[in-house]
Amino acid sequence: MVIYMTYDEIKKILVTLDDPVQKLEVVMDLGAQLPPVPSNAICGEITGCASRVEICRVGNNFYGVADSAIVRGIVAIMISMVDGKTANQIKEMDLQNMFLSLNLNLGAGRLNGVNSMIRFLKNL
Repeated sequence: MVIYMTYDEIKKILVTLDDPVQKLEVVMDLGAQLPPVPSNAICGEITGCASRVEICRVGNNFYGVADSAIVRGIVAIMISMVDGKTANQIKEMDLQNMFLSLNLNLGAGRLNGVNSMIRFLKNL
């Protein structure tokens, strides 16, 4: 997958914004940039998300789909953290703190979905 922005680039933008609405607009823009999932990708549906979410991969390249603009952006952020990494590398990462450091001010339901995505990625 071609990631248009790395996690560090995304973080640099988000931490400079104080307005929660502006942050969510950036997140939705990230989701709009998700490329289509290749036909040979292995996909898993994320249980525990209010929206329908799938995280897919071909080797160590990750893709995602979601039926909500904000959730697509969250998926894009999660993918930016793990794309190109092996399952063992992902297991060693602190994905939760990486995500929380973005200070997105999400509600409990969305954070439950984030935690479900993290569990999925940790169990590849």
